[in-house]
Amino acid sequence: MVNKLDKLRKIMVQEKSSSPIAKRPVERLSPNPDVGLNAQQVQERISAGQQNFDSTPATRTEKQIALRNICTLFNLVNIIFFIAILSVGSVKDTLFMTVVAANTAIGIIQEIRAKRSIDKLSFLTAAKATVLRSGEKQELPIEEIVLDDIIILSAGDQVPTDSVVVSGFCEADESFLTGESDAISKNVGDTVLAGSFLISGSVHVRADHVSADNYISKISASAKTVKKQVNSEIMRTMKSIVAVISVALIPISIILFRNQLALPDATTQSAVLNTTAALIAMVPEGLMLLTSTVLAASVVRLSQKHVMVQELYCIETLARVDVLCLDKTGTITEGTMTCKELVLLDESYKADAPKALASLVCALEDRNATFSAIEKAYSDPTPWTATKTAPFSSRTKWSGATFEAQGTYILGAAEFVLPVRSGSLQEALFDYSQEYRVLLLAHSDETLPPEGLPANLHPIALILLQDNIRKEAPATLRYFREQGVICKVISGDSVETVSGIARRAGMENWDQCIDMSQISKKDIAEAAEKYTVFGRVTPEQKKLLVKALQKKGHTVAMTGDGVNDVMALKEADCGIAIAGGADAARNVAHLVLLKSNFDALPKVVEEGRRAINNIQRSASLFLVKTVYATILSVAFIFITAPYPFQPIHLTLIGLTTTGIPSVVLGLQPNHDRVQGHFLRNVLTTAAPCGITIAFAVLLAVICGQAFSLAQAQVEAMCVLFTGGAILILLFYVCHPWTPIRAVLFGSMTFLFFLGYFGFHGFFSIERFAPSSFLLLVLIGVGSWEIFRILWQLFHGQKISLIPKPANDYEHPVQTQHRQRQRH
Repeated sequence: MVNKLDKLRKIMVQEKSSSPIAKRPVERLSPNPDVGLNAQQVQERISAGQQNFDSTPATRTEKQIALRNICTLFNLVNIIFFIAILSVGSVKDTLFMTVVAANTAIGIIQEIRAKRSIDKLSFLTAAKATVLRSGEKQELPIEEIVLDDIIILSAGDQVPTDSVVVSGFCEADESFLTGESDAISKNVGDTVLAGSFLISGSVHVRADHVSADNYISKISASAKTVKKQVNSEIMRTMKSIVAVISVALIPISIILFRNQLALPDATTQSAVLNTTAALIAMVPEGLMLLTSTVLAASVVRLSQKHVMVQELYCIETLARVDVLCLDKTGTITEGTMTCKELVLLDESYKADAPKALASLVCALEDRNATFSAIEKAYSDPTPWTATKTAPFSSRTKWSGATFEAQGTYILGAAEFVLPVRSGSLQEALFDYSQEYRVLLLAHSDETLPPEGLPANLHPIALILLQDNIRKEAPATLRYFREQGVICKVISGDSVETVSGIARRAGMENWDQCIDMSQISKKDIAEAAEKYTVFGRVTPEQKKLLVKALQKKGHTVAMTGDGVNDVMALKEADCGIAIAGGADAARNVAHLVLLKSNFDALPKVVEEGRRAINNIQRSASLFLVKTVYATILSVAFIFITAPYPFQPIHLTLIGLTTTGIPSVVLGLQPNHDRVQGHFLRNVLTTAAPCGITIAFAVLLAVICGQAFSLAQAQVEAMCVLFTGGAILILLFYVCHPWTPIRAVLFGSMTFLFFLGYFGFHGFFSIERFAPSSFLLLVLIGVGSWEIFRILWQLFHGQKISLIPKPANDYEHPVQTQHRQRQRH
């Protein structure tokens, strides 16, 4: 089965990437709404290019991924350095490009793996449409719809192409196109636009435009790109680092090259090598690639857990979420209901009430969870014949039908069916609504009028329905509560029903509930913080609740499966859709739970933590180079001395202390809770080591001049100080120890000293003269003291002889934050 799906996916991808046939006019048809086009008419339209082609690929192509990873600013800078070094004949010093090439290759491979995983999942969840051809229903990808096709649409479906209603009635939400969230009634002859979606009703429509002639090319792309920019702290930090370094590189390189060239006995080769050595270290060339590599690996792992990631950085965002807004249906509940009881209000209807329910189900085309539950509980082989029907509308909150010789039966929310109710009926409604979703069945001898309800309605029964709670929901809610994430339920159902479901699911503070139909727009911000359960919420209010929580400084995730959740999903920092829900909800979400498995969310959070914490560990190693190299580059603008590094030195240091360790650490398990700000955390770890290295190198250069040491001796000391200092940082970063981290630290230390002493000739490192040894020890001891004090100051530790790893010590600010959360 899997092989067949893969083959079909490849065929579809190839067809999608090929150029569509040039369009030519065809004779317009008005096929029978119950029959549709025949095979010959379909083939004529395909041959004429009148097919609903969508040229927008679901993901980047493999070629685009390769170019995106190769054509970066940092790679361009490194290529310029590479050419400059080759031009002066120092081939050995271009070895740093192998590290750059390896990082780029790893990034490309991981992103392609992630792309292939997403493509497979996208194929399985691709939007399809039900089309009538030669009287038979066919489920086709929306790209295979042709002009004048008859398409069957029902509640929750997204309209695949501009169409005209030819039978039935529906309500459509065109907020994608108009910005107005109000439902718009669509009757025969009305146009439904591509990208809108049905809120209620069921219709047959005729495709009026296809491909570029309608909105489908925009909608299929904007269904993903219309989403709000992901709130990613890592992305913002990376962009800031790139911007700062980009601005600094050009003036520093010009001034530094001029200064190095002006030194006594300087040659063009020495000036080029010294300048490139300074600038190479400034550029954290592997950091951006490492970030995308780690996140891409997370995408692959999540796809194996049946979670489709539609936005790479949303993995990080969900790990930082502190408020999770849940739509009741499809998340806490299964999206199905059980009809528990029929409570008669008038005993004279004891026989007619069940038959009326069975007849309503047969007469109406509403196929939602409510009607499915009623259909399962009440069926009749000989239902009454309906002469007039009124489908369910989100505006009226009821549906009904007039039957031959039986009058009219109306089923819906009591407050809409009977605005004026007796005291006993109101009391019964209140009591039952604490546990159930309650619908009122009413009867009238009058027929359905063209608009509104018939006169003389008489309440005859209450239908008690109960949502089926997902088995995994209590455990999932408990997990988020333990992680300090506030969960809120937002639903269009009555507040009593929603709070009852929250209680059954084990949600904390389920009794802090509010009816949003009684709340004005100006009071939403206060209500958002104060309450846990929100009932009778409109789609617009869902969006406003999310925005209100964001304004209070919260990072908000929203789960949903219906068309009424679309605006809130778009607005949330991380939108999570259920695969079994509406097309529109899946299209705007950042994450899609492919098996509608609510219990997958903790796995996504853990994957996000793994990614953030590991990127943080590795980034500190990369930014050590940037910190010390920036300080030294600026310092050597004013110091009249050769720069004490060559590019080959940095290859040894970078490979053993940063390159290999960052990749290994970036893929390690790590589910620690994310704390603090990314850049602050990284610099807190990197700055003490970077400043210490800059101090040691400057002191070595000054002492070398004072004691007339050979430049090669000074360079040997600087390489040892730099490599040794970053290895000490690696020791702290590897904490807490695991077997893999212990092996990593031991092997990297061995490789560095093997290169330093065993292959010193290849790496242009001169052996120490006895006269340099005492200076080496003194500067080393002084550097350790500076590192110790800086580390403890940056991490808020008390000054002691041996600094503690950051993981062993909790900063006072973190302690206060934890105590506030516990309180």
